[in-house]
Amino acid sequence: MDNNQAYLVCSGDLRPSANIKCWPMQQQMEDKLQQALQHVGWTIKRAHGYDKEKGHGFIDYQHIGVKIFREIDKKAPLIVAESVWQYSHHVLAGLISHEGPILVVTNWDGTYPGLVGALNLTGSLTKANVNYSFLWSEDFTDDFFKSKLQEWLNTGTLTHDYSHVRAFAPQVLTREDRTLAEGFAAKMQNDKVIMGVFDEGCMGMFNAIVPDALIHQLGMFKERLSQSTLYAKMLTVSDEEAHAVLDWLQKKGMKFDWGTDPVNELTKEQTLEQCKMYVAALHLADEFGCDTIGIQYQQGLKDLVAASDLVEGLLNNTERPSVYNEKGEELYPEEALPHFNEVDECAGIDGYITYHLWRQLGLNGDNTLHDLRYGENFVVDGREEFVWVFLISGAVPASHFEGGYSGASSMRQPPMFFKKGGGTLRGVSRPGKIVWSRIYIEQDELCCDIGTGRAVELPKEETERRWALTDPQWPIMHGVLDGVSRDQMMAKHKANHIQVAYVDGDFDVKRAAEIKAATFQSLGIKVNFCGI
Repeated sequence: MDNNQAYLVCSGDLRPSANIKCWPMQQQMEDKLQQALQHVGWTIKRAHGYDKEKGHGFIDYQHIGVKIFREIDKKAPLIVAESVWQYSHHVLAGLISHEGPILVVTNWDGTYPGLVGALNLTGSLTKANVNYSFLWSEDFTDDFFKSKLQEWLNTGTLTHDYSHVRAFAPQVLTREDRTLAEGFAAKMQNDKVIMGVFDEGCMGMFNAIVPDALIHQLGMFKERLSQSTLYAKMLTVSDEEAHAVLDWLQKKGMKFDWGTDPVNELTKEQTLEQCKMYVAALHLADEFGCDTIGIQYQQGLKDLVAASDLVEGLLNNTERPSVYNEKGEELYPEEALPHFNEVDECAGIDGYITYHLWRQLGLNGDNTLHDLRYGENFVVDGREEFVWVFLISGAVPASHFEGGYSGASSMRQPPMFFKKGGGTLRGVSRPGKIVWSRIYIEQDELCCDIGTGRAVELPKEETERRWALTDPQWPIMHGVLDGVSRDQMMAKHKANHIQVAYVDGDFDVKRAAEIKAATFQSLGIKVNFCGI
């Protein structure tokens, strides 16, 4: 083999429509990457070709990835190039057994979730204890990219700036706050928590599956439920119950972008189907005694019913349409039923704890995960800041939006990802202080990175521009992180998702973060403060 040659693979979606539509972007990225390597005397050997019948050149199944990796020199330098959302398990088996240096590269572009897909892959590799390097760029000609690429080519590894990270020290808390955190953790471990899991492993998210032994240490136990059970329960929900949910939302001022073409538009029938899923999810959660639930949707339900995202956003909001059991008793009255989007169990742990801890602190506990989708510099209050596009497919509670439900709308999910349609719970997150966090697995331990920041308000035209660059159907938060740069966040964050919760009023945001960190630490989670 040529000493100055690296193999290249690219993992894709499982959905053919997404792979076909996104393939041109992948080609553009690979061309720029090839040019960057040629400038330093290296070449790329693509380990798999373009499939004319499929209309793309992605690895789109796990078994195909396994076969491709059989033909790759295990000791050769290997580049995983990602410009799209990808299913990590398509390439995970091969990467786990690869012995040469591995570089994950992604393009800094919001069009398709390439950054999100790459972060999922790096989080999955971290959980799998695989050595890898990670790099990103807008056009692959900037000095940061070129110097880091040369470093990897020379040494087979990369160094990034982690100066914003420090181990959390509980001594910073007052005795009262430390007692509160320790008491919360002890009660949770004593009382136990049931996590309802409607099928694990959504979209190849290996990093989002927490082994039972680790989650049991927290006092959490999985109730493994099937999405087929959810579908069957939906069939028992009456039209009257579905209309009651929809009527409640419309009276609150929520808007629905309905049309008549179910293939490309949101229809009222799709929304009513989502209302039935909402009712069914609460009934099943009640039956099995679940304190938090996660619906997988993307495998299985996507071929049967409308999207689960509107359901997820409603469940994450304390104020939501009432649902009753056969005895006429309201299910989970005056409470959210925290939902972890895409069955991300790391987010599920975080979401449950944050919701109830915040309420104990006298704060609104409604919280959500977001994708770290994109970001650019923008002048905020006279100062240039890096403003992240936190974006997710619809699991955001309406309480996060300016105007609540009256500031929320529902638009049809993109057909290439959601062929059965269904709408989102869409809006712009209001300005305010936030605590952000991410639970992940490293060295077979549960870890968590925590920081503070704020959601900021951008001009309407800038919000619309950022939506147009990404997915205008999805809820957005303009996020600014305290003391953490773009590149530091990308280098350290071990997941495609980030958890966010508001800290409203006069409550000190750093104190909230410290109490949360101490609670996690009391549960046995290794905690890092980032940027604080």
